[in-house]
Amino acid sequence: MTSFDAIVIGAGHNGLAAAACLARSGRKVVVLEAADAPGGAARGREFSPGFRSAGLSHLVNRLDGAVARDIGLDLAGDGALLPTTVLDGSGRGVTLNGAYGETIDGVTAGEEAAFAALRGKLVFQAAILKRFLRRPPPQIGAISLGDLSTFAATGFSLIRKGRGEGRDFLRMLLMNVADVADEYLADNRLKGLLAFDATLGIHLGPRSPTSLLGLYYRLTGDVAGRTGGQFVPAGGMASLAPAFVRAAEKAGVTIRCGAPVGRILVDRGRTSGIVTGDGTEIAAPVVVSAIHPQTTFLHLVDPAESDTGFVRSVRNVRSFGNVAKLDLALDRIPGFEGLAAEARNGRIVLVRGMEQVETAFNPAKYGEFSPDPVMEITLPSLADPALAPAGGCTLSALVQYAPYRLKAGWETGKPAFLRVVLETLERHAPGIGTSVVAASLMTPVDIETEYNLPGGHWHHGELQADQLLVNRPTGAASGYRTPIEGLYLASAGAHPGGGISGLPGWNAARQILSGERT
Repeated sequence: MTSFDAIVIGAGHNGLAAAACLARSGRKVVVLEAADAPGGAARGREFSPGFRSAGLSHLVNRLDGAVARDIGLDLAGDGALLPTTVLDGSGRGVTLNGAYGETIDGVTAGEEAAFAALRGKLVFQAAILKRFLRRPPPQIGAISLGDLSTFAATGFSLIRKGRGEGRDFLRMLLMNVADVADEYLADNRLKGLLAFDATLGIHLGPRSPTSLLGLYYRLTGDVAGRTGGQFVPAGGMASLAPAFVRAAEKAGVTIRCGAPVGRILVDRGRTSGIVTGDGTEIAAPVVVSAIHPQTTFLHLVDPAESDTGFVRSVRNVRSFGNVAKLDLALDRIPGFEGLAAEARNGRIVLVRGMEQVETAFNPAKYGEFSPDPVMEITLPSLADPALAPAGGCTLSALVQYAPYRLKAGWETGKPAFLRVVLETLERHAPGIGTSVVAASLMTPVDIETEYNLPGGHWHHGELQADQLLVNRPTGAASGYRTPIEGLYLASAGAHPGGGISGLPGWNAARQILSGERT
């Protein structure tokens, strides 16, 4: 029987980050991946002959600098921050430059100043929350010295800013993004962008209570110390997963693909290793699950080994995606009305305003896709020409809302939704329809199948107030440790959540190495 110091289940970026961190400390680590290649949701695929998608994500905005440095992640030549251009169909785009609109083109000087004031407030408030991301969430009834230090630093930060800022933070924390945007802004395009960014990948509309949390979450990320920045690595997004693989292998990690785990071995409340799908037993005192918590506890761990209440709480984690991923193979670079040529390598958001995001969300509440969707678009082959044949281009879009549980069923709903999406693109990029070589629309059901993500939710669970911090994924497993001794969680379903940050995996590894009970 083969043995290791630690087994990591899942070779997504969080699993690789955890494995690299553990291995760099001298542990003998193996990563087991069910798919034939590592990378998780950042794993690329050919969706039409000669055209490739780099995975679900098409840009990076949350990669944590401390994680990258600690595991030796090599992403040399990241390049400049990408702009975001908002297109509302009027032919007049608004472009946010730098880190989330440090400067803006296409609005009045007064509106730019108003956005700067709001941006400054949001960045300050997000920085308060960011203090809690690089460590396990505080455990109720077992507050550590590190927790007290974080609380103290947070309090000092608020005091230093003055009573007014402190009151504003407490007032805004659980507000909806629509009300906050209305307080500061007049331009519907900027309001629409804030609404979109606050709700992307979350089952909320901009007027839903607590929807501002989604925008805070986005703004806890930074690129080279610039909050809200976004970039595509040199070589394109397809270079991201290999970079994590290199970091893990350089640290001495063994990576085995095509090796699904069939069962996590547990005896009297403690894990001793795993059994692979083909019956091979691998022993280790530590097992790190970097896959969905529901898969871990409802399929790999015998339910009899866990408390009934704990199993029930895991089963009740809300994890139903509502975003579709579109990949288009085009025979030429599309032209979007209102998009400057120098901005086409950045992010494009198609949204008319706050109300469109709200009305797009309404059908999803009742199991229907939006007939007037909002979307985020990139042109990945501009950064990585290998994704398309010479003269061709790929388009990647995240489209919402597309509920996992579609009332009509996705078998019949998918062609109808694809037509809606293509019609929306045609309005913004006239003639794009005639250049489409192939279209691949992945609904949340398809995402679930392709990437083994229950519910097709890339965050492995809703990013809402009741499923964050001490409740992520549940109270009994919120600090990476689980009720099973030696079994840890390290996926996006753990604190602090999804996005390409590496924090869940890195935090889990540091928790293991510290041996600290929280």
